[in-house]
Amino acid sequence: MRKALDNLYRTAGGLAAAFIVAIVAVVFVQVCLNLADKIAAVITGTGLGLTIPSYADFTGFFLAASTFLALAYALREGGHIRVTLLLSRLSARAQRGVEIIVVAIALGMSAYASWYIILLVYESFEFGDRSSGMVSVPLWLPQLPVALGLIILTIALLDELVGLLRGRPASWDGKGENLLSE
Repeated sequence: MRKALDNLYRTAGGLAAAFIVAIVAVVFVQVCLNLADKIAAVITGTGLGLTIPSYADFTGFFLAASTFLALAYALREGGHIRVTLLLSRLSARAQRGVEIIVVAIALGMSAYASWYIILLVYESFEFGDRSSGMVSVPLWLPQLPVALGLIILTIALLDELVGLLRGRPASWDGKGENLLSE
């Protein structure tokens, strides 16, 4: 089970990275098209009007996908911002108790958000909602990776809570083995 969960987190992180690369590619191509348009305007006096239709919409969709798909991987790798000023002043036992409480609260919030984003994706699919850009995209398509990312984050938080309750150090703590580097 541990290997399957770690693979799930890695895969989500890899998909997040792929969406970042897609953002870079779309923006790079659009910048090249803008440059070609400017050069044509200087040479011929008229621009070519080259553009990727709805490129800003697509990069926004890709940004949302990369952000949410990266959440679980970042959690497990210790990439989330943690305020340790208070924790560092507590005993080890109190620190563990606070971490359990915080992870339980985060799990509840993540599960709640997951449930409602799933409902939103279903509603967008059911009603045929579409984006308003030049290229009209069914909204459930860019919403789906957001929902998937939240679901995987919820799984990661549940995994973390179970581990903490069983006495395992937090994955982001650095005291134990790095679970994702095997």
